[in-house]
Amino acid sequence: FFFPGLISSRIYMAPLMTSLRPHSVAARSSTFVSRNALALKPATVACPRVPAQARLTVTFAAESGERFRLHNIAPQPGSKRARKRIGRGYGAGQGGSCGKGMRGQKSRSGESIAAGFEGGQMPLYRRLPKLKGIAGGMASGKPKYIVVNLRDVARKFSEGETVSKETCKEKRLINPSGYYRNLPLKVLGEGEELPSNLTFEVGAVSAGAQAKVEAKGGTVNILPGKPKWTRAVPAR
Repeated sequence: FFFPGLISSRIYMAPLMTSLRPHSVAARSSTFVSRNALALKPATVACPRVPAQARLTVTFAAESGERFRLHNIAPQPGSKRARKRIGRGYGAGQGGSCGKGMRGQKSRSGESIAAGFEGGQMPLYRRLPKLKGIAGGMASGKPKYIVVNLRDVARKFSEGETVSKETCKEKRLINPSGYYRNLPLKVLGEGEELPSNLTFEVGAVSAGAQAKVEAKGGTVNILPGKPKWTRAVPAR
């Protein structure tokens, strides 16, 4: 039975609530007792509502005994966090200025300041002194040759052989890689013992090294370098 006048009374509804407790699911869908009149919780614990930001990071851990598969793979909880979206009104909990202050370049949307910019004054990277060559970041300081000395040549080569970049690589005298692979070979004059009748086919040679090689009956052939690119000048 149902009495409309007794719905709002907690005293008269207590026996009815007690009788409906085992059947909480049926009670919520009953046409005799409204949902607002029942102050009951269902017997099964319902899952709480997940916030919108945390909903993207819900992980499904594999059950005990289940093997690791593609359907249960997920990042660790807390490793992925949603981006903080500012400037979406007072409801976002960031206040009216969203933590950016009231005015200025940094408070605008899409603001960006170049790295090292100091408001127009001379920046630090221009105030500091620079080193010469490659230490200061200049291309003029990069090596232009792969360098070997006559003492190294005397240790690897014998009489009558040809010394070139290819033969030096075969005898493990040099091992150029990266930037050095395309550099020519240059011979310097450190060392006194030198086999005779050696033929040098290199990109450059020092004056002292050339004198020592020719004193032992050897020859030096300077290979042509890579032509330097120049912009073509149109004919007038």
